[in-house]
Amino acid sequence: MAEIKDRENALIMETTKGRVVIELFPDLAPGHVGRIKELAREGAYDGVVFHRVIDGFMAQTGDVKFGKSDGPNFNPARAGMGGSDKPDLKAEFSNANHGRGTCSMARAQNPNSANSQFFICFDDAGFLNRQYSVWGQVIEGMENVDKIKRGEPVQDPDKIVSMKVAADVAE
Repeated sequence: MAEIKDRENALIMETTKGRVVIELFPDLAPGHVGRIKELAREGAYDGVVFHRVIDGFMAQTGDVKFGKSDGPNFNPARAGMGGSDKPDLKAEFSNANHGRGTCSMARAQNPNSANSQFFICFDDAGFLNRQYSVWGQVIEGMENVDKIKRGEPVQDPDKIVSMKVAADVAE
């Protein structure tokens, strides 16, 4: 496994395509990192589908309301339209580049509307810089992200099997 410098600020995400390790950037986006960790610790992301996956661009997931495959409100037709029951987050835009493996928050048109959904960039998407809140970087398993089934919406989508803060996982 990749060397994790700070286990409190890293995620281990098991997907239907394999393990992905994400380094978190609390200095860049403390509110977003806090929310991602809070939802991961609640198990909110477990079972959530990758509902919007665009080749050469990004894989989007994190709709814990309509995208949680074993949840009471699961609706593939609405996946991507929901979030958590927590309040939306204030934007934490930075100069960080949306390069390959960058993890950033999805949002509606309102810059302060990010909640639980996020995306992982397949390739450079610098046109998103300073418009979306970057909160992490894939440090292991990008080849597994590359295998996620494409679509808008995705038919029979891949999903997050579990997402945990590394500090909560036995080494």
